[in-house]
Amino acid sequence: MITLDTLRQIILALPTTEETTSWGSPSFKVNGKAMLFWNPTHDCPVFKVPFEERDHLIEIDPDTFFTTDHHRPHPMVLAHPNHLDIEWARENLTRVWRAQAKKAVVKAWDAGRWRAFLPGGEGGA
Repeated sequence: MITLDTLRQIILALPTTEETTSWGSPSFKVNGKAMLFWNPTHDCPVFKVPFEERDHLIEIDPDTFFTTDHHRPHPMVLAHPNHLDIEWARENLTRVWRAQAKKAVVKAWDAGRWRAFLPGGEGGA
């Protein structure tokens, strides 16, 4: 079972990510854009994914992925923590981070110089 703490560790290991709250629940962002939030009603994570991918995930793995009427208009998918694959979560979060982080941060990450973007690091963000 994947927990909120496990997802928190994955996300906060990526440069310039932050934990905030949305509607009173934990939420994670990069560059001011949502990556993931925890849905208290379903006690599960909600991942940012393109619409086409969401529909495909639900079709091929309905035991893990689902949506609700509330979430359907948004590029998000909910996931049952008991069935969620940690590697899928890590890959999705990294992909979303790469798409939403500042390009200089991603470039530094790729070059192994990402520590420059930590608070107090050389180069700043």
